[in-house]
Amino acid sequence: MAFEKVKREENYSEWYNNLVKNADLAEHSAVKGCMVIKPYGFAIWEKMQQQLDKMFKDTGHQNAYFPLFVPKSLFEKEEKNAEGFAKECAVVTHYRLKADPSKPGRLMADPDSKLEEELVVRPTSEAIIWNTYKNWIQSYRDLPILINQWANVVRWEMRTRLFLRTAEFLWQEGHTAHATKEEALEETRKMLDVYAEFAEEHMAVPVIKGVKSENERFAGADDTYCIEGMMQDGKALQMGTSHFLGQNFAKAFDVKFQDRNSKLDYVWATSWGVSTRLMGALIMVHSDDEGLVLPPKLAPIHVVIVPVYKTEEELNTISEKVAGIKKELEKAGLSVKFDNRDTHKPGFKFAEWELKGVPVRIAIGPRDLQNNAAEVARRDTKTKEVIGMDNLVAHVTGLMDEIQQNLFNRAMELRSSKTWKADSWEEFVDIVENRNGFALAHWDGSGETEEKIKEMTKATIRCIPLDAQEEAGSCILTGKPSSRRVVFAKAY
Repeated sequence: MAFEKVKREENYSEWYNNLVKNADLAEHSAVKGCMVIKPYGFAIWEKMQQQLDKMFKDTGHQNAYFPLFVPKSLFEKEEKNAEGFAKECAVVTHYRLKADPSKPGRLMADPDSKLEEELVVRPTSEAIIWNTYKNWIQSYRDLPILINQWANVVRWEMRTRLFLRTAEFLWQEGHTAHATKEEALEETRKMLDVYAEFAEEHMAVPVIKGVKSENERFAGADDTYCIEGMMQDGKALQMGTSHFLGQNFAKAFDVKFQDRNSKLDYVWATSWGVSTRLMGALIMVHSDDEGLVLPPKLAPIHVVIVPVYKTEEELNTISEKVAGIKKELEKAGLSVKFDNRDTHKPGFKFAEWELKGVPVRIAIGPRDLQNNAAEVARRDTKTKEVIGMDNLVAHVTGLMDEIQQNLFNRAMELRSSKTWKADSWEEFVDIVENRNGFALAHWDGSGETEEKIKEMTKATIRCIPLDAQEEAGSCILTGKPSSRRVVFAKAY
């Protein structure tokens, strides 16, 4: 194909940007820092959305929708949350434009339309939702409230990268209210498990479940749990977070309920979310120098069938055979594309669908029909084999599970090969700066030490793993005692 190819080893960042563009996933928009998600990219996001939505509903959650705009006075009520997001907020000050008398043909904000109160374009929805929940909750009978919303949010980023960090992005945000601390904590961990299951079972991305350090915690939360994935360049990506908010928002918005003993108490809260950042993870974990590699469970197209022919008569004969194969594959639950365009040669089509990451390609020509067989190519291993027509549907259907598992295994092997224990400062620096991977190291637990390490190496504590073993050791920087290792890495 005519696209410029950049190898991962040569320039990983440029490789990523080129792949997003060339595979028709997204592009930059006229609004600086914002993106246009193109149909093929959005089709992948829809597959993610549909599966996550099912998992949320299976755990008792319902979808709702809340306003894009948050009155500044509400946004300010939970001080830590407001402070944490203040630098990223877009603010609406006027509600009307008018002709600019000094610049013909140009518009200006109408001074007479200045809002009595400024509106924050939501960077997250806790404020507007908890102000609403106050009207919904009076008694323990009204709890729990288990709500999710699919929405867009705005966080005014100055340095952006498609899918990974944009000024506006798509996500879901769950917001739940509970009668007890125990119920809220259970919900927080449950949703973390949902995210981990989605990442591993559907994205084929192994993740580490853990809790954030205080420095990395969500503004306004008592605890933030996360899933962390490793990209092919050894950097970490925070793929999802689940926050135990304690009673912070209930107290800020005066949300109380009467318990079973007729005693008034503040409600306990959680919030949790994943975003289109997952698209970036999907690309960076599995793809190669030829383009996108998609796990079958999230591929918009599972199988592409390419006819190889010279005459229209040959195409008609192949098309007749393909119609039956396509019908049987679709009956087995697969999405099939028959690429019978007469404007491109088979070689071009092979490269195009390889670039777009379709898991399986079937090529059929006149000789294949004579031999009652077809050539089947796997995107993940790039291997080809000739399969008899009688076994074709069963073989291709079986490949889907094989490819899904192979992608997970491959990603797990990469993470294992790029994760090391660091027992000295020299080892630590070597891992994060030269070997480019995860460093499992002791830390003395102080925010000051964490900040110093970040300043010196750009590595941050990605999480304190939930399955971390108790192990006496010494902090790699200060030498102070530590009881367990944490995960350090450079991150997106």
